[in-house]
Amino acid sequence: MKTLMILLTALFVIAFHAETAIAKNQLIVGAFSHSVSSDELPENWEPLIFKKIDRHTQYRMDRDGDLPVIKAVSRASASGLIRKISIDPKKYPIIKWRWKITNIYKNGDATRKDGDDFPARIYVAFEYDSQKVGFFEKVIFAAIKLFYGEYPPITAINYIWGSKASVGTVLENPYTGRVKMIVVQSGKKKLNTWIEEERNIYKDYVNAFGKKPPMISGIAIMTDSDNTGESAISFYGDILFESEE
Repeated sequence: MKTLMILLTALFVIAFHAETAIAKNQLIVGAFSHSVSSDELPENWEPLIFKKIDRHTQYRMDRDGDLPVIKAVSRASASGLIRKISIDPKKYPIIKWRWKITNIYKNGDATRKDGDDFPARIYVAFEYDSQKVGFFEKVIFAAIKLFYGEYPPITAINYIWGSKASVGTVLENPYTGRVKMIVVQSGKKKLNTWIEEERNIYKDYVNAFGKKPPMISGIAIMTDSDNTGESAISFYGDILFESEE
C-alpha cells in the first residue's frame, strides 16, 4: 500500500508539472469554448465600433454542436470584437485560432477600398511607440489620444479569408500602409468547414514590415461587409498564443 501511495503521488506531481508547463507555454486570449452564456459577449472582449459606420456587425455566443463559439452576422455592416491585452510577440510568437465561414463576397477585392471586406479576419494590433515615429506623426498620434483617450495601434496585421487573392499573399491595406493583410484562406473550397490556423506572428511582422515587432496591444475578430454591401455569417473558435519552447 505504501508503495502504491508513493507511485500515485509521483504520478500526480508529474501530471501537475506537465499541466503547469502547458499553461506557461500558452496564453489563451479568446476562451470562447469555455463560455457558459449564450447571450453575453465573452469575458474581456468588447465591441470595436467605427464612428463613421452606422451599421454594425452583430456578434454573440452561439453553439456549433456542443461547442460554444462566436457567431458573426454582417449585413452591409462593419464592426469587430476586441480584447485589449499586452503580449510580447518574442515570448509568444505563435498564434492559433479556429474559424468557419459560410460564404465569400462576390465583389470582395483586398486591393481596393470598395472591395475591402472579409467574411472573417483576425486583427493583431501593435503598441504605439513614440521612439519609432517622426515629429509630425507624434503630433497626429497625440491628437488622436486626446480625442479617444488612448493611443491607436502603431501598426497591425490582419489574417484574412479572401475572395480571390492567393493564399500566402501579403497585401497593404488600401486605406493605410500601417496595416498589412496576410491571406490565410481564400475562395469557396473550405466553406462550412472549421479550419484550424497557426501562424508565427513574429516572423509575419518582420516579413511584412521589415523590422522587429513592438508589443502586441490587442486582438480583434472582424466580419465586415460595408464596402461591398453584401452579407456574411461566420464563426470564430478559441484564440491563443504559444511560445516556441
